[in-house]
Amino acid sequence: MQLNGEFFSGAILWWAGAVYLLVMLQAFRMAPWRRLLDNEQAHVFFGACVCLILLWSMQIPVQSGLSFHLLGVTTFTLMFGWSLGVIGSSLALVGTTLSQGGEWELFALNMFIVGVIPVTLTQVILVLVRSLLPKNFFIYVLGNAFITGGLVAQISNYTAVLLLATNSAVSLEDLNQTVLPFFPMMILPEAMLNGWITTVVVAFQPAWVSSFSDDLYLKGK
Repeated sequence: MQLNGEFFSGAILWWAGAVYLLVMLQAFRMAPWRRLLDNEQAHVFFGACVCLILLWSMQIPVQSGLSFHLLGVTTFTLMFGWSLGVIGSSLALVGTTLSQGGEWELFALNMFIVGVIPVTLTQVILVLVRSLLPKNFFIYVLGNAFITGGLVAQISNYTAVLLLATNSAVSLEDLNQTVLPFFPMMILPEAMLNGWITTVVVAFQPAWVSSFSDDLYLKGK
């Protein structure tokens, strides 16, 4: 889900831009750039960025100030990790903004909604699942892709609604009647998208998924 319209003050946009800049600096510092020196891995990364652009370009206006699209960033994060997940989703939002004629002043806020928050939550849940649950293929796919994909998308959606409501862009009563009742129906498509893509990639090209290891999840199971 992305924000549209001139609903936010300059102060909020300035703070969002400043924090986003700090996040990007950290992502660039931590990014495994050597991985992208491999031609195959670089092609997979930039190809995945293009897929995000295409996915995010299929937006549906759902309310004044809001448009909905599937995220797909859970799979992206499982494939490339937190730092490249943030960088890749930033590149995807740049491409989407250019192709859709979007509002650049909302870029940082939208990045938190569609990129930073879901990427970070996916990484945190990945660590928790590894620590607390048995390490096998089905738990990896079900917990880290299906369930996490649906969960982080809902948190992203509610974050967008919260930003609109707290800035008096749209009344909470209006959102409760027009948008919020449909949020539960948005869980399954996002969960299926991330779950099936992750399953297929892990099954046929496990080397593309940095968070997956045959030794950890398959051998001896």
